[in-house]
Amino acid sequence: MSARIIDGKQVAAAIRQELQQKIAALRSETGIQPGLAVVLVGTDPASQSYVSAKEKACAEIGIYSSDNRLPAETSEEELLALIDKLNRDPKIHGILVQLPLPRQISESKIINAIAPEKDVDGFHPVSVGKMVLGEETYLPCTPHGVLQLLQRCEVNLSGAEVVVVGRSNIVGKPLANLLIQKAPYGNATVTVCHTRTRGLRNHTLRADIIIAAAGCPNTITAGMVKPGAVVIDVGVNRVEDPQAKRGYRLTGDVDFAAVSEKASLITPVPGGVGPMTITMLLFNTVQAAQKKASHAR
Repeated sequence: MSARIIDGKQVAAAIRQELQQKIAALRSETGIQPGLAVVLVGTDPASQSYVSAKEKACAEIGIYSSDNRLPAETSEEELLALIDKLNRDPKIHGILVQLPLPRQISESKIINAIAPEKDVDGFHPVSVGKMVLGEETYLPCTPHGVLQLLQRCEVNLSGAEVVVVGRSNIVGKPLANLLIQKAPYGNATVTVCHTRTRGLRNHTLRADIIIAAAGCPNTITAGMVKPGAVVIDVGVNRVEDPQAKRGYRLTGDVDFAAVSEKASLITPVPGGVGPMTITMLLFNTVQAAQKKASHAR
């Protein structure tokens, strides 16, 4: 058996084309252009690259992007003042504060300061609470991206045994919650595993779907996967590679080459879940603008 590769770039491109059409219709009918404010504190290279990619994606599909780059020594009070300004800006429908933040700034204070109606990352306690209750809200981008990949590849989640390896607030916990919802993208039976799980292999071998979000290379090996399972690799890890141009290469949490011989579907790294994360941020921003337009009528 050789797994079919889930092309995240292709799925993301299809969704962005759909969003582009929605944006054009929104501007034509209401004059409203979706606006996303991106806030970056400091000069972390990975964060800078990620923010630039988001801004490029906004420009490509017609979202207005407000670039707010602040020095690393920015105080918590200064950042809170900027968030307050963006909350009140009618051109801005979504606010993204790139994490992590410098030590002097409380991430929870900043997240809580973002108006829930502009919380396109889905991190605000109001957004999280609505998600848990199954109410309409902005879904966190990476978990939502995983669901979109599964749906668009016609993977049947209803009654499926799913093992999520990882319990972060950004991926593992929200993804497990979404998968158990009584919804078209849910109705799965979910096991959440983590660093204290005993006998991880015993859990993964039962799984119809394995979602690896542990942040550690080779967490999932071929001996941990039953034939025909669907494997979604959320991990992005830098591994030293002297032969690579930059001295490193990106790899996921899954032993891709070996697991590909047993799985039915598998995501690569890069090019799998990654492109979906930014795409779902754009999705949430457009959704926020549509809500604003509907309330204005």
